[in-house]
Amino acid sequence: MATSIRLDPALERRLEQLAAQTGRTKAYYLRELVARGLDELEDYYLAAAATERARKGEEHEPTLDEGERDEGLADL
Repeated sequence: MATSIRLDPALERRLEQLAAQTGRTKAYYLRELVARGLDELEDYYLAAAATERARKGEEHEPTLDEGERDEGLADL
């Protein structure tokens, strides 16, 4: 899927320099940034949403004992 973004000129220059110095394409680095950044965004926003649901009583937040039991660590 093709997607376009508008970069600040300073960021565009940095990206161009990195690509030129390493022999990789700008697209390669943009894909890397999105993949790594998306992992972090998912961790943050999905955890924040689950915390908010738990705060509202809409979702059960497991206790440490429940988590250990679920992962098979309760008797270690």
